[in-house]
Amino acid sequence: MEQLIYIDGKFYPKGGAKISVYDHGLLYGDGVFEGIRCYNGNVFRLKEHINRLYHSARSINLHIHIEKKEMSDIVCETLRKCGLKDAYVRLVVTRGVGDLGLDPRKCAKASIICIAQSFAPLYGDMYDKGIKVVTVGTRRTSWDTLDVKAKTLNYLNNIMAKIQANLAGCDEGLMLNYLGHVAEGSGDNFFVVREGKLYTPPTEAGVLIGITREVVMELARKLGITVHEKDMTLFDVYTAEEAFMTGTAAEIIPIVELDSRKIHEGKPGPITKKLMEEFKKVREKDGTRI
Repeated sequence: MEQLIYIDGKFYPKGGAKISVYDHGLLYGDGVFEGIRCYNGNVFRLKEHINRLYHSARSINLHIHIEKKEMSDIVCETLRKCGLKDAYVRLVVTRGVGDLGLDPRKCAKASIICIAQSFAPLYGDMYDKGIKVVTVGTRRTSWDTLDVKAKTLNYLNNIMAKIQANLAGCDEGLMLNYLGHVAEGSGDNFFVVREGKLYTPPTEAGVLIGITREVVMELARKLGITVHEKDMTLFDVYTAEEAFMTGTAAEIIPIVELDSRKIHEGKPGPITKKLMEEFKKVREKDGTRI
């Protein structure tokens, strides 16, 4: 079935899906977005993704002119139009068409874009092997500059981190915040296991309130694993028993080496693998059927 893209109330074939060069999402990264997964016809945690989208929009004073229910329907209808039951969805709201100036008042109405496509696992066959990570020099944008709890279209900070990881020959980069505390990956939240307990940086450290992050903490607590949101330094990472990253696209990906230091003897650890198993059980049940 042909891939169709939703733009402002209409569906277009992929080759004909276009936006104005005066759209402030393009000109200034002025907008918000969500990455959403659909598993066997279940849009995983759609309600939570839509809530985060609207929170992000409100934080940058971007008015979304439709209600949450209609936005959810757009996601499901796009999947149906494309004939997809297993897919990655990119939902984007831009400030809309304006002029070449910064002033958002020149943008009369926000634009809504929804893209759905078939999606292979982000890290391919690395889920059984684990990935290599390097600490990058690019610091995570500080909350007093642009609070990254808002999932905006301005991702250059993350891209610079990914470039450094690529140049280092690693699969992902670990970013620190302006205080030197561990923050997150270029597009993933970060966890370590120490003495059988799970640790992740607090949102105040400059990290996205990840949907998968929240699911992992819920699953861990159900398994009787103590979870701490705590500031961490690289010492805490280098001496960890296990480490992994989480994200909508990444799901749960084990880390087996960080800054040339082996973690869990260079293989995924038991708690990481157990959480991966539990995540597979809930991803087709917890959400919205298309």
